Amino acid sequence: MPERSLYQAPVNGLSAISKSGLCVYCKGSTRLCGKDRCPIVVRLYSRLKLESLMKSTELDGTSPPGVFVGRFGYPHVYAGPLVPPIQGDTSLFDIPEYWFGRTIDEIVNFRSMLVRGKFRVDVRQPYDCGRLMDMTRELALASNPLDLEVQLKNRPTASIVLDDDVQPYGPSALLKDMCMGNTKIDRSIEYAHYDSDLKASEAVLSLYDKGVLVSKIQKGFSVGAFGLGKKRKIVPTRWSITAVDSILSGHLMEKVRTYPIVNEYRVYESGYIDNRFEILMMPERWSYESIEAWYPGSAWNPQGKEIVCYGDWEGFDGRTTYAAIGGCYYAARLAVTENLNRERRQACVAVLREAHPGYIMPVGVWQVRENVRNAMRSEPLKFKTLREALERVASKLDISLSTWIDSSKLLREALFQTKLTNFIHSIESRGSSKAE
Repeated sequence: MPERSLYQAPVNGLSAISKSGLCVYCKGSTRLCGKDRCPIVVRLYSRLKLESLMKSTELDGTSPPGVFVGRFGYPHVYAGPLVPPIQGDTSLFDIPEYWFGRTIDEIVNFRSMLVRGKFRVDVRQPYDCGRLMDMTRELALASNPLDLEVQLKNRPTASIVLDDDVQPYGPSALLKDMCMGNTKIDRSIEYAHYDSDLKASEAVLSLYDKGVLVSKIQKGFSVGAFGLGKKRKIVPTRWSITAVDSILSGHLMEKVRTYPIVNEYRVYESGYIDNRFEILMMPERWSYESIEAWYPGSAWNPQGKEIVCYGDWEGFDGRTTYAAIGGCYYAARLAVTENLNRERRQACVAVLREAHPGYIMPVGVWQVRENVRNAMRSEPLKFKTLREALERVASKLDISLSTWIDSSKLLREALFQTKLTNFIHSIESRGSSKAE
């Protein structure tokens, strides 16, 4: 379990993996861990599939297009293209907005085929890193899959990299050289790229308003394609994903704060790859909280014996520090503010997430954003009281309501405020009766 927790509320008395040696006894056959699929087998299948395709240091394939910028060694990091050893329409391989509904196996299978060619760059000098970086930037901005011929310095080892924030990708090797076909760039992206007087944040907002996919904006942001002249920088992919989510949701929050408050309690729901989301909107001015509960056997609590809850929040004026639970916080916040902005309403919002054992491996922060977006697309359940809304939430989540309340600042405040309001109304009612 990562050490990135603000709240920790262990829940006792739940079934868990009792011994770390279960995999030795199971060998992927009897599923002693309780998972629907063995994560080791899923990884191994992808590895074997990839090894059958990788036989030399030369690679011909069609990039989705995709690029990746690492973060280790910052400010001197590795960057480069992502290319599978197959040709054709591979655009789906790097558009997470289109993955919702696909199984973990499907996502791991096509993402593990993306070979990462890498070379060292200085993030502070995005336009002085040589021809390979220039081509990588052009690839990131392309709107169509591109045929690439790649020469690697060594044969990639067949492995798959998994991360809570970044989509999975396959093996990597040092890049010696590459050449690619003709690129097509969306005019909006091209304009933002060549406008050296446009701030990076303004470019992000402009492209979003013009309907450019968030994942596409993140790629351009990562390779230093936007910003003021010499101030442009290359940004590690992991950071660029969260930065774009933060910029967009922060901008939408400014609008949301000016809208009328919703006049009822709302509950939105979604479930995907064994992640359950319950989003509660309360008729109060804007504030936001995101709480995650990781079950034993899930991706980030694989050998745990207890459920672990942790989260973070912000009030009406927003926050100035990085959220303790990481990129998932900003991904969900973007989906929530998108919905409120469409309706021109504001609310106090609590996003509750249960990650169950079926979530056998992380596939990236995109699944949080798309899960909450999916919930927001549905007609909400509406309630007159907080109690009714919480009863609905409790009926859809396995963890007790008291545990969620103990882990939540906004829910505790809402419950306290409700009691205080009822107390005031009671006093006022008695006063009116005496006057009569």
